[in-house]
Parts: sequence; C-alpha cells; structure tokens
Amino acid sequence: MERIATDEIAPGVNISADDELLDWVRNNAETTYHPVGTCKMGADSMAVVDDQLRVRGLAGLRVADASIMPTITSGNTNSPTIMIAEKGAEMVLTDGRRG
Repeated sequence: MERIATDEIAPGVNISADDELLDWVRNNAETTYHPVGTCKMGADSMAVVDDQLRVRGLAGLRVADASIMPTITSGNTNSPTIMIAEKGAEMVLTDGRRG
C-alpha cells in the first residue's frame, strides 16, 4: 500500500492511541442516507410517475420503491418502502380486476 497511499488523510498521523481513534470516529463518522426522490411522483411536468405509480409515457410499468418519495424520511426508509410496495400491489390487483 505504501506505493499507492503515500500520505494519511484521516484521522492523521498525530492520532494513534485507541481512545484518540475512538474520539475521532465519534466526532467524524456519519450515517449513509438511503437515496430517495429520484423518480418523482406527482401531477406536474417533472413527475416521472402518476398517483397510481404508473410511469408516464410507458404503458405497463409502475415504480413502487423509495425513489417516489419526495424527501428522505426521518427514520429508516424500509417501512415506508414496504408501505409503498403494498399500496402498489393493491393498485395492480385492482386494475387487474377492472379489465
């Protein structure tokens, strides 16, 4: 690795004791946010899917995941994503019964 990584970027060469390393991690570590909002749902021209999760301009395709959320939730995205998927499944089944 010495040929590739010639300098230590973080936490730095001045930190070497276990308690110093733990303090550095506590002060600098962050969570990784789950991406949401890449496939906007709505009625405006920027919306990719409609209120039935159907992709605009493409028949037979729906999006039922966290990408339709306008913003990230304050908690984990798992539960809201499951709710979106369950609602989407209900929409597909309802449409199937109609025709």
